[in-house]
Amino acid sequence: MKRQLHLNLFIHSRGHHEASWRNPASSPLALTDIRYYQDLAQRAEAALFDSIFLADQLALGEDVAQAARTWLEPITVLAALAVSTSRIGLIATASSTYTEPFNLARQFASLDHISNGRVAWNIVTSWLANSARNFGGAGQVSHADRYARGEEFMTVVKALWDSWAEDAVVDDRSGGRYARADRIRPINHHGDNYQVAGPLNMPRCPQGRPVLVQAGSSETGRRFAARHADAVFTAQMEKATAQEFYTDLKALVTADGRAPDAVLILPGLSPMIGSTEAEAHRLAREANELSDPEVGRRRLSNRFGGHDFSHLPLDRPLAAEDFPDPGSVEAARSRTEVIVSLVRREKLTLRQLLGYLAGARGHFVTAGTPEQIADLIEDWFNDGAADGFNLMPPLLPAMLDVFSTEVIPLLQRRGLFRTAYAGETLREHYGLAWPKSAFAEEPAGTIRSSPERRLEKQAP
Repeated sequence: MKRQLHLNLFIHSRGHHEASWRNPASSPLALTDIRYYQDLAQRAEAALFDSIFLADQLALGEDVAQAARTWLEPITVLAALAVSTSRIGLIATASSTYTEPFNLARQFASLDHISNGRVAWNIVTSWLANSARNFGGAGQVSHADRYARGEEFMTVVKALWDSWAEDAVVDDRSGGRYARADRIRPINHHGDNYQVAGPLNMPRCPQGRPVLVQAGSSETGRRFAARHADAVFTAQMEKATAQEFYTDLKALVTADGRAPDAVLILPGLSPMIGSTEAEAHRLAREANELSDPEVGRRRLSNRFGGHDFSHLPLDRPLAAEDFPDPGSVEAARSRTEVIVSLVRREKLTLRQLLGYLAGARGHFVTAGTPEQIADLIEDWFNDGAADGFNLMPPLLPAMLDVFSTEVIPLLQRRGLFRTAYAGETLREHYGLAWPKSAFAEEPAGTIRSSPERRLEKQAP
């Protein structure tokens, strides 16, 4: 079967451009109105996207007066989207730093049941200092400590999701037997950070366990992804670095004993699309003109762990020396490396850098016609840079609609993207194997269809 492109819709504010909330082309609905998210998810499902994706932040941004970055808690939102859609995958971010494994495993297992197997967890380790203060901490947890804690967290949640056999529930009403106790096991985890008895207090997920997504691109983050992730969202500002990342991560996956295609790599892409190239650039310029550079300066400071950039003039070319060494940053280290590399390569002024980051916070930003965007996607997909893209429309719903009606048909005609959903679950959309159950006799990596799983559930 020909390799197929994967597309996720990343829903963020009223679009990924930081001034999208001010743009007349963006949605008039409040960011706390569930109809906004339901409408976008339904539009994406009609366009046959693999999934929608929701990020999260555990503290109020200091730029709240000028930036619309407040939104509903993502796990709660997915519950509403699960019953207002039927096929599209549903991905929510949750922090392993500031939650307990049992709670998270139970929440995502519930969502997987509610959605009939369409849920994924985007695994993050939280780096903002003001987030730490909301959870009883005095400051940031170090990069190394976040990932060490995250490794143990993964051990626990995977064991909890695997604590029920698929045939544990018999639901025999006439015989008075609901479940087979011998097919449900405690996990009895005793570690440095967690003591969890288990088992989970609900049956095995429809997908075996939720699909696991990860977005860290540091060396530690890549190794974490190679061990645990089914899909990786990454920020790459040019094709060459995307190819390097793709090759390196696939090699790490192979070295960990997994097949290279067991992990999908999906760079962020934020295209401003116009009927002509000139129109696309005009739309991008108009969006940038609504930005506040001082909001961007504060956001840049947060990216670098609170580093003070207030002394830098807006129109002097930057140098790498204007930034802290990314290796010393305890915040989002991979993104700081991307920013410093961009400055070193392009010799940008601070104003130019902030304008670029305003588009999608360090992801690939471009402007062009539908044909140019389709060409770019095809080129990256066929030339070892991506398995698909995490689409980040700069304006919502306007640029989602243009992408769906103008770009996707081009990709379909080129045989790159589906013309109908072939499966019912996110794991099927992604072409991923079902995780082997600790109770199962079948070989690891067996892929079963949704009808087969439904019949198994009905078996006595």
